[in-house]
Amino acid sequence: MSTRQRTRLSAATAVLAVMAAGCAAEGQEGADRSSGTAAAGVALPGEVSHVHAVDVDPASGDILVATHEGLYVLPAPGTGDGAAEASRVGPAIDLMGFAVAGPGRYVASGHPHPGVDMPDPVGLIESRDGGSTWQALSRAGRSDFHALAATPDRVVGFDGALRATEDGTTWEALDEGVEPFSLGVDDDGRTVVATTRDGLVRSTDGGSGFSAVDGAPPLALVDWVPGTDTVLGVAPDGGVHRSEDAGASWEPTGRIDGGAQALHADADQVVAVAGDRVVRSTDGGSVFGSW
Repeated sequence: MSTRQRTRLSAATAVLAVMAAGCAAEGQEGADRSSGTAAAGVALPGEVSHVHAVDVDPASGDILVATHEGLYVLPAPGTGDGAAEASRVGPAIDLMGFAVAGPGRYVASGHPHPGVDMPDPVGLIESRDGGSTWQALSRAGRSDFHALAATPDRVVGFDGALRATEDGTTWEALDEGVEPFSLGVDDDGRTVVATTRDGLVRSTDGGSGFSAVDGAPPLALVDWVPGTDTVLGVAPDGGVHRSEDAGASWEPTGRIDGGAQALHADADQVVAVAGDRVVRSTDGGSVFGSW
């Protein structure tokens, strides 16, 4: 990771902490409508030190947790016997960025652990076997994408600069004034929402230009529900917010306790990692718990 990126991440952490303190009162409306708690979720293995992303494979329904130690998989809710348990698959890569681009297709970025024969940083990599193996697509040794969002036809990422690719190898420079913490992209890749230290911003031209979203809550995490105009977001204080008009307006819907680190939303569920646990909501983000 470059000095510039480390400085940016330290500043981001400080800014989000200030945002959390400042918006605590605003988040009470959402908190009063939910009893969700991280303690009710599914515990991650003890060796997991930090989580960077969570997603779901639409083919298998498995929940995918991208961590400092690599990729962990929780079997799809309702499958298997006994309590849900996460297991690691594939090489030990610090997956700083991770997204599901389609059924059975994952894209990621980050740093290999010692002994893993990959460039550092890995650039944009892809797996088509559930994360067991990864192939380099582009920018190996050059890019460490700390934010990634993907559709079957487009990947948007931030590695110190915001950029996008449709074939995994040729990149288009996007709005250079946007430094996102989290990204959400609609199905055709034209509308992009991004959380930043200055608040939520939104683009309707694929990321070439962004504008602030008036009245938006101070979100830290966002994710787009595929096939819809629905976007879910989580504020630093744990308040969950929902937009039904592609990120243009927002309403509080619930709360995640325990310090949300990652967020996924689809038509059936909202999944988050809070503290050392994975929590899940099946009512649009109002109440979170185990399964």
